[in-house]
Amino acid sequence: MVIRKKYSLKNVLQFTGGHLVWLTVWASVAVCTYHFGQLRWLSIPWLPLSVIGTAVAFYVGFKNNSAYDRMWEARKIWGAITNSSRAWGSYTRSFVSNQFASTKESSDGLKAIHQRLIYRHIAWLYTLRDQLLVPQPWEHINQKGHIGNKAQVYISNFGVGLVRDEVNNINVSDFLSEEESEKISHFTNPAAQLIDFQSQDLQKLRELDLIEDFRHMELQRILADFYNHQGMVERIKKFPLPRQYGNMSFIFIGIFIFLLPFGMISEFTKLGDYGIWLTIPFTILVGWIYVVMELVGDYTENPFQGMGNDIPMLSICRNIEIDLREMLGETNLPKPILAKDGILM
Repeated sequence: MVIRKKYSLKNVLQFTGGHLVWLTVWASVAVCTYHFGQLRWLSIPWLPLSVIGTAVAFYVGFKNNSAYDRMWEARKIWGAITNSSRAWGSYTRSFVSNQFASTKESSDGLKAIHQRLIYRHIAWLYTLRDQLLVPQPWEHINQKGHIGNKAQVYISNFGVGLVRDEVNNINVSDFLSEEESEKISHFTNPAAQLIDFQSQDLQKLRELDLIEDFRHMELQRILADFYNHQGMVERIKKFPLPRQYGNMSFIFIGIFIFLLPFGMISEFTKLGDYGIWLTIPFTILVGWIYVVMELVGDYTENPFQGMGNDIPMLSICRNIEIDLREMLGETNLPKPILAKDGILM
């Protein structure tokens, strides 16, 4: 997530500068072909071209709104995960007690149970994050050629590559028993199974009367919330913005930019012999604006692909971990994830 107030010119050029090259080449070729080739029939009236441009702008606007909705929904879900996680920590420490037990558990034994339930939840958080970062076929990193190479650069320099050291220091097995660590390594969806581990653990605590029926149901309800949260983020991750919206806008913008200089020519030739050369900078400017609109939506639709526009899952997970471990009374806590180069991951 980009947290700086504004994009600098350098940031803009890093993201879109390469497109200025081919826009310049195309505008120059079109104008030189018209002028030196004496191909006057290439001039297009501005009115029909402006209608095309308006239609394309509406279409791209719809796509960008849909992409933003996906990103904002993802952020709301992670906000809900934060709230439910805090409730889990608080309820666990309050509900699991000797109040209804015929055979009392020692104070240290209760603390061990609290820690086990909370640590397993922390493991779920980091496991869910890891699963959401697994690339899907339609994501940029899995594309061939320039798009895939550029995505790799973005991920390394403006994405999860910025927090590689922090991620390497996180070991999910530190929050689980050896038996559970071994088990989840064989599951296709470890995060979902960790929630099931929690549910089975609660059942055992109920049998020992360390929680009674109402408290058992309340804790199970929070686990159901975690299943819902996980299912919602998995839906966003695994169901892309429909390709007919994602791809057609790119084609429409390509058609518009192809025609753009010939429409510009018809207007700038009215300014005199040298007016035609103004077609080049104005074609570059207008075309660049449309390309940027397309790129903004294209890189926003997938909020879990490890780039700078993503939901800052690592930061959220770390903040939840700190909150939960403080509930346990721990003081040797990890540091919050800080933004690097204006990007919080």
